Amino acid sequence: MEKKYFNKPSKFNNSPCIEVKNEAYKVINGWENIIEKLNNAIASITQKTKLIVIETYQGVIEEELFENLMGGIKCDRFIKSEDFMLPEEEIKKMVFPDVTNDRIFGFITRLTMDAFFDAEKVQNFQNTIGNDDGVTVIYGCGAALVCPNNNLLVYADMARWEIQLRMRQHLVDNLGVKNRDTEDWMLLYKQGFFVDWRVCDRLKKTLFEKWDFLLDTNKIDQPKLIEGKAILEGLEIATNRPFSVVPFFDPGPWGGQWMKEVCNLDPSAKNYAWCFNGVPEENSLLLKFGEDVIEIPSINLVFRHPQELMGHPVHGRFGDEFPIRFDLLDTMEGGHLSLQVHPLTEYIQEKFGMHYTQDESYYMMDVGDDAIVYLGFKETIDPDDMLSELENAQTEGTPFDVEKHVQTWPMKKHDHVLIPAGTIHCSAKNSMVLEISATPYIFTFKLWDWGRVGLDGRPRPINIEHAKKNLQWDRTTEWTRQNLLNQIEKVAEGDGWVEERTGLHEREFIETRRHWFTKKVEHHTHGGVDMICLVDGDEVIVESPTNAFEPFVVHYAEVFIVPAKVGAYTIRPYGTSEGQTCATMKGYVRF
Repeated sequence: MEKKYFNKPSKFNNSPCIEVKNEAYKVINGWENIIEKLNNAIASITQKTKLIVIETYQGVIEEELFENLMGGIKCDRFIKSEDFMLPEEEIKKMVFPDVTNDRIFGFITRLTMDAFFDAEKVQNFQNTIGNDDGVTVIYGCGAALVCPNNNLLVYADMARWEIQLRMRQHLVDNLGVKNRDTEDWMLLYKQGFFVDWRVCDRLKKTLFEKWDFLLDTNKIDQPKLIEGKAILEGLEIATNRPFSVVPFFDPGPWGGQWMKEVCNLDPSAKNYAWCFNGVPEENSLLLKFGEDVIEIPSINLVFRHPQELMGHPVHGRFGDEFPIRFDLLDTMEGGHLSLQVHPLTEYIQEKFGMHYTQDESYYMMDVGDDAIVYLGFKETIDPDDMLSELENAQTEGTPFDVEKHVQTWPMKKHDHVLIPAGTIHCSAKNSMVLEISATPYIFTFKLWDWGRVGLDGRPRPINIEHAKKNLQWDRTTEWTRQNLLNQIEKVAEGDGWVEERTGLHEREFIETRRHWFTKKVEHHTHGGVDMICLVDGDEVIVESPTNAFEPFVVHYAEVFIVPAKVGAYTIRPYGTSEGQTCATMKGYVRF
């Protein structure tokens, strides 16, 4: 592909790792070696009754694990945890209030893993299992609940983005049911998001200290095993240094071409629409042991070390939820995003069980000559007229004239557009957006999608009923100009650097600061967590004034996290950027 967007070879790192230098930890690769390791561990147990638990996260491919483990582990009994679960129809009935019959939205469940099990069956098993000598293996989701007093616990973890890919291929079921063949994979994802992952996470949090081994099967037929304490050490290391999660790239009906080049992606792909490169709820974390790498969900770090990672004030407000997300939206040579709005706080709390809403902003990493953003209504807006036209477009397939109702704004590189919940908005074609937002990311109410279908051939869901209850009709042209466009002010400067506040809006809890610099800039987490993207310059280096962590190199468009525990750190131009002007965008929770 001809180079258009980046004038130098990109150094974008698609596999950032956190190195664990403790040579005592060895990664075991391949099923044959893993089985040998587990059999040796079981043989070393001195009790006559040996209870082995293999706890699995939803999304593990059951056939791969079950067949390899059952065929290799030397045991007297191999029992599936699903044998103790409620009948499938009862589980469906139990989760329906949270799953609902909507294609996209549900309610964050309050269920825990024990609710999926028949309490009498579990109790009967626990009363009798101690009487059986020999090796019993209990396998599956909730196995650690069925057999809490085990001798050996293997936890098979799974990254959420890999789960979603498997759902698209209909390779996995939701928790407690056999439904992988559901025609619409989005229903699998919705149940995972609102129910399964919440349930599995609540159990996982209780098991960190009990892991004997972690089993990584994120890559099919390439399993890896390592001691649980090795993972815990890696998570602790992560709280003491800057790090990046693993970026995930996904195509879309409006996707563009910019990221192919800048992020070193497959040039033959049709497009890339999203790069989720700062979303701890969804992304992976890579821990490197010698020459081997173990992949785990980055949310494990949030669960294990919420205070060290986020700081006491952020943890006190959000609990073990990481509240900020950075991602990239590529429409260069692509199409418009959907015309959309996000729910107000009270609406998302009441309807979906979320504590806070999806406030966000668009920072323009790059633009074409014709780049615009749709933002706010025109002064002449007639709500009834607009809603009537939207409903006609939805039911009759007639085109919707967006520019009749919604204000357009030309965009330049480094513009920053603030989008508090309730504001109608849409980034148009030929833009490269760094989206800085609060974490509840699936709560987008689409009003118009330009008559498109998704990559699965299905019409993309339109949510006019939800949207009209959240649209703030008084956010018209002048209000938008005065409150949401380039609200940039200089707050400090020094030798070789300038700091600017660029947002966000007073209704949003995220503060953003942009630093322009040709020399070293001093930063401090001030007891909170910083998320940062390099938005100008080839590369920079992040360093500790006290050598508390090893220097960390960041390349253009990469996102990294600085844990609250780090405190003081510096950023300066590095490599080919030395002597040039660089810029970073920092997001943190404002109190």
